[in-house]
Amino acid sequence: MRSLLGLIVLLFAAAAAALSTTGNRLLAILDNVDDKALYSQFFGDLKARGFDVDYETPRTDGLKLSHLGERIYDHIIFFPTKVKGLGPNLTPSLLLDFVKAGGNILVAMSSTMSASTSVTNMLSELEISLPPERTGTVVDHFNYDTVSAAEAHDVLVLDAPVSTRPGLKNLFEMPDAVIAMPRVAGHVLGQSQLLTPVLRAPATAYSYNPKEQPSSVEADELFAAGSQLALVSTVQVRNSARVTVLGSAEMLQDSWMDGVKVARLGGAKVKPENREFAKRLTGWTFQEIGVLRVNSVEHRLQGQNETNPGIYRVKTDVAYTISLSEHSWDKWVPFAVPEEDSLQLEFSMLSPFHRLDLASTLVTETATIFSKNFTLPDQHGIFNFKVNYKRPFLTYIEDKQTVSVRHMAHDEWPRSYVISGAWPWLSGIATTVVGFVGFSALWMYSKPTGKVAKKA
Repeated sequence: MRSLLGLIVLLFAAAAAALSTTGNRLLAILDNVDDKALYSQFFGDLKARGFDVDYETPRTDGLKLSHLGERIYDHIIFFPTKVKGLGPNLTPSLLLDFVKAGGNILVAMSSTMSASTSVTNMLSELEISLPPERTGTVVDHFNYDTVSAAEAHDVLVLDAPVSTRPGLKNLFEMPDAVIAMPRVAGHVLGQSQLLTPVLRAPATAYSYNPKEQPSSVEADELFAAGSQLALVSTVQVRNSARVTVLGSAEMLQDSWMDGVKVARLGGAKVKPENREFAKRLTGWTFQEIGVLRVNSVEHRLQGQNETNPGIYRVKTDVAYTISLSEHSWDKWVPFAVPEEDSLQLEFSMLSPFHRLDLASTLVTETATIFSKNFTLPDQHGIFNFKVNYKRPFLTYIEDKQTVSVRHMAHDEWPRSYVISGAWPWLSGIATTVVGFVGFSALWMYSKPTGKVAKKA
């Protein structure tokens, strides 16, 4: 009986470990519930990773995202729909409230259907702009699939994303892989620092209204072209909730997920890695990867055992350590800072007095411990040990420990310095005492002047 109970507990723990760090409740919004058959492999992969998927349409009665202030779902996927408005339960404000409450959203678009007004307005609040007609086809006459789009050139065959910035931990990087994106709807990103493009269009691509003929489109009438067009983008808001925009919902369908082969202009047929890319994209969006956790923070006087004291003295040597872990699919692993990046500690009042690189000093099975020893400044006041680490594709870390730093007491100075250094203060006290006594004596013993008689 005990062994059976232990097995059940072990299986439950294994199942729980495979879930997202924010939950497993997933809502899929489709134009028709039967359309889920087109994405059977995609949904099968999500279920295999532990997600509990509910399929609904915008017309579903009683559809709610929250109840009594609590989220009913942890994640939402929007597929293309023919409905322009998603109803009173999926308004832009409710979707933004869902994100503010920690929910994650994946928006999959298509050039064959207009994006709904709710999704368009929500993305606009996040500084993601769709074409004015809420539809747009991205074509590329040099990077298209010569097998399935020999004439329309609307099936893009692109290299998988690569790291675009030194020191950036790109969780979508797949070297030597290609992905196929049929009927892409492009978008343009604003200036927000929370936006990060995953995949941009090639320099030869452009977006136009599919109601017009590509040959009749003027250059100044294009919505965007080249690297202005983002095909896959991410937003991580300040509470680390995530929103992802995927320009091609068709790339998630079974016909493009496995088995199909594509060929570039003048190239051989290759198998696109759409399934692996979809796994990484949903894994990041639903917080299975790229999630950082602070396990513990300690600071102490060097050589002392008391941790996290509330007060220090100026010019003392202190030691600071922080333990970080990163969630990778189904387990917590040690977090490794990229080579060209650094994790920094700030010891600050109104502005930093010290900004120091933390070094990895110990790696355990599930965490990395970063440490730094330094000397406190010769300034008393209220200070903060602060670690503020914010990078694309990783959840934000902002840990602050507040301490007081006092000045040195009189008896803490060296004896030889006390005798000479105290003379100014003792002289001031003596001068004040002598001055007060002298003034008092003069005031008490001075005879008042006599009155002058008035002349008659």
